[in-house]
Amino acid sequence: MIPALFAGLCDDAALFPPSNTPMQDALPAHARHTSAPYTELVGPFVFPVARLGELAPGELKLSLTLPGGPATLESALAQLASVGGAEAVALEIAVPAEQPVGEFLSELGSVDALAPGLDVFVEIPRDGRRPGLLSALAGTPYAAKFRTGGVVAEAYPDEGELAAALHTVISAGVRFKATAGLHRAIRNTDPETGFEQHGFLNVLLATRQALGGGGVTELADTLAERDGARIAQKLRDLPEDLITLVRNSFRSFGTCSILEPLSDLVALQLVPSSILISADEGAPA
Repeated sequence: MIPALFAGLCDDAALFPPSNTPMQDALPAHARHTSAPYTELVGPFVFPVARLGELAPGELKLSLTLPGGPATLESALAQLASVGGAEAVALEIAVPAEQPVGEFLSELGSVDALAPGLDVFVEIPRDGRRPGLLSALAGTPYAAKFRTGGVVAEAYPDEGELAAALHTVISAGVRFKATAGLHRAIRNTDPETGFEQHGFLNVLLATRQALGGGGVTELADTLAERDGARIAQKLRDLPEDLITLVRNSFRSFGTCSILEPLSDLVALQLVPSSILISADEGAPA
């Protein structure tokens, strides 16, 4: 029931802001999501390595976040190995503050030996290290991770900044994911905070345009677009081969709510409305 364009698009980041869902609620909710009819929408459970000690045994696919960089991976994997049933399928590795790109890349080289076969996303800092790091990822198996929002207005890149970042990685053949701020399908102004928020469908369409040779200005215009029906129609018209290319490039985004993006997809008639009945039945009380 979930179209291929959205398969595995939403990584479950319920533990993170702004939701900050308690562990005892987030894990059962994730289990419900992964057994619901809309399970194909749901990616791994995003999990901070600092909280591995709180994880009880049980089958669970994790995308581990490592804010301390690659140097913290070995101890994290050892701790995870003691939790029966839990499995890391992806790593989201930040570049520690002020660490030079060369030093980070040298440490990153140990990841393949420690965790072969895992998807590795390098969180790209929004400072002077960004260009060098993006260039260094080209031709490697590593993907990029962009922050598209947060709990303060300054955490949200504007459409020009995000468009330039997307254009750079897509042109270089570097896969990417996004995290934070993509709460809704379409570009919007949050009614509670007043923050300008990017839409995940805008990012999907901008990815398609970049793959077709679109420039930064075109991508920025798409990221700023608020006409949901227009964006939905353009995505609905994508042929199967382009859908594959788009999703090979834009892998997923972390969201603290699975049902919000699902509801938006239903509202835009991109996912059957019948799926919401199952979603409501599986929602936490």
